[in-house]
Amino acid sequence: MEDPEKKTEVVLLACGSFNPITNMHLRLFELAKDYFHETGKYKVIKGIISPVGDAYKKKGLISANHRITMAKLATKNSDWVEVDDWESSQSEWMETLKVLRYHHQKLLSPDPPNSLQNAIPLTKPGRKRKQEPNRHDPVKKKNQSPDIKSVPQVKLLCGSDMLESFGIPNLWKLEDITEIVENHGLVCISRAGNSVQKFIYESDILWKHKNNIHLVEEWITNDISSTKIRRALRRGHSIRYLVPDVVQAYIEKNNLYSPESEDRNAGVVLAPLQKHASDSGN
Repeated sequence: MEDPEKKTEVVLLACGSFNPITNMHLRLFELAKDYFHETGKYKVIKGIISPVGDAYKKKGLISANHRITMAKLATKNSDWVEVDDWESSQSEWMETLKVLRYHHQKLLSPDPPNSLQNAIPLTKPGRKRKQEPNRHDPVKKKNQSPDIKSVPQVKLLCGSDMLESFGIPNLWKLEDITEIVENHGLVCISRAGNSVQKFIYESDILWKHKNNIHLVEEWITNDISSTKIRRALRRGHSIRYLVPDVVQAYIEKNNLYSPESEDRNAGVVLAPLQKHASDSGN
């Protein structure tokens, strides 16, 4: 039997609106965990759900407080997936890369101050415990000293739509995409027959770091999305078995989704588009 101590520890981080969280969001974690454990090289030790803050300005995005509460209700019975509100509590919109850096830093230091100064790139030198300059190499040997445990890898868990959003102008900074796939890694859940591999092939950045992009095929297809959940609610249709029962009860109790809530941020430019467009204009 293989020594479990030799396996690379992985933390799965999912960022997004979670507006509301659905059974599909929860399934992504299970699919990714199964995939990594089947390789025999990795051990998934934690899953983190990090809802985006209100400053993201996405159309129909309800209050982060409600989205955090629903995510916590949905993961209450999970022994490994948890909800983190650091990103959603920031007054400004946080790039996904900064969220990845924050959680990596949190693994390095038990008490990271709540500031962006700590959200440093993995490549920054001078950290005694970090002896993995090539963390993106999945076959890289662990630290030479047996008594020093390596820091778990924080990998971004996403669906194929997020991966393909890398191609939308001004939504992502190229240097951010590079650092995400080079230093952290992606776990992309896609349907069998999806064109994700073609998208990776057509992107020079993604192709260069393709060994750090884990594609997980979803054989039991699930077409649930937050958008469809909100539409069903506006139609007065049942959403039972599409979201956890506790989430459905919370939505009904607080009357969260309506035509009015869907018009929230209508006409407002999405935070990353606004920021990156102004940056490129300088």
